[in-house]
Amino acid sequence: MRTTVTLENDVARMLDDHARRTRKSFKETLNQAVRLGLGRASNAEADFEFVIKPRDMGLRSEIDGAHFNSLLDEMEADVFHESNVGRVK
Repeated sequence: MRTTVTLENDVARMLDDHARRTRKSFKETLNQAVRLGLGRASNAEADFEFVIKPRDMGLRSEIDGAHFNSLLDEMEADVFHESNVGRVK
């Protein structure tokens, strides 16, 4: 199949260098690189299965975990206030 592909300069340079070293054509080198790259990508996807293992956070029933961000904001504001007491004139 014939197609036009725009390569980044560094990729074209790597392909040219590899083609010269292996004494293969640019076309053969490009096809081999694409096969290797796609083969690794498909093998990596097939070999890796992402599994989430849920765990109990151990929070007491009266603690609402959805508000942890606001609690953190308050704590950071307190630290900021304490570190700047007496600096503002």
